[in-house]
Amino acid sequence: MNLRHIEIFHAVYQTGSVSAAARLLHVSQPSVSKVLRHAESRIGLPLFRRVKGRLVPTEEAHVIYREAQELYQRYESLRETTANLKHGDGSLRLAVLPSLGLDVAPSAVAMLHELEPAVSLDIQTLHNKDILRSLYERRCDLAISFDAPSHPRLKAIRVGQGNMVALFRRENFANAPPELTQEMLASRKLIGLSGSGYVGSLFNEDPDQPTPPRQKITVQTYYVAAALVRHGVGFAIIDEFTARANMSESLDYRPLADMAPLTVYCTFLEDRPLSQLAEKLVRLMKKVIKSSDDR
Repeated sequence: MNLRHIEIFHAVYQTGSVSAAARLLHVSQPSVSKVLRHAESRIGLPLFRRVKGRLVPTEEAHVIYREAQELYQRYESLRETTANLKHGDGSLRLAVLPSLGLDVAPSAVAMLHELEPAVSLDIQTLHNKDILRSLYERRCDLAISFDAPSHPRLKAIRVGQGNMVALFRRENFANAPPELTQEMLASRKLIGLSGSGYVGSLFNEDPDQPTPPRQKITVQTYYVAAALVRHGVGFAIIDEFTARANMSESLDYRPLADMAPLTVYCTFLEDRPLSQLAEKLVRLMKKVIKSSDDR
């Protein structure tokens, strides 16, 4: 199957009819039928059967669709990119950790959008291991995360730093001091971070922790931990960016003493230097984090 076959097949698969596929692709029905028949003859298999006026995919078509989906998405991305280049608009694809996607990255993106309203932006929230894969596979141009990956193909720019904090309900920790030690938290219920990458490892793998807090509930994302704190389940050790984004009259947070700061990085493939648009976003990220530090 060539790209034209895949485009027609994808449209018919999703719409369920030749006429709807033709409207979606802005072509004639006969041309859709002709390309579909040619695709079936090329692979030697029927792709659809007609049931009550609709084209229903065969089992073979389901298999082909799963294999072709990623290729089709990349094809669509290429079309969008070339269209943006033609109109001089530009585009930027971002991969962002969920915790940095709550407030910090959206603030920088909002500033960029105000400066460059014609720019096309695609933002994914991914976990740390998926962010790196997204860069390797060139599904994003810039990754925003806490961990600077040590990989020869990647280059990281430091854009700021924050702290690990304990988030809690005010009623459960009256007169909390300016900083908290792990000893102060040892007897309290901890909402643990399971498989949470860099931030979770800073706390969960600390060999000097005297008495591990009791973990009755574990989660994989910081904003779920914050939501559980809001519902009175316990306290959570999270990054200060997530804590700030979840602040309310009932919640408060304190920095943890003797914990290494969190450094925020913008990472990209070394063989794909940043575009002017990406460089502008990096500068805005630095500005957003600095302004949050000044508050």
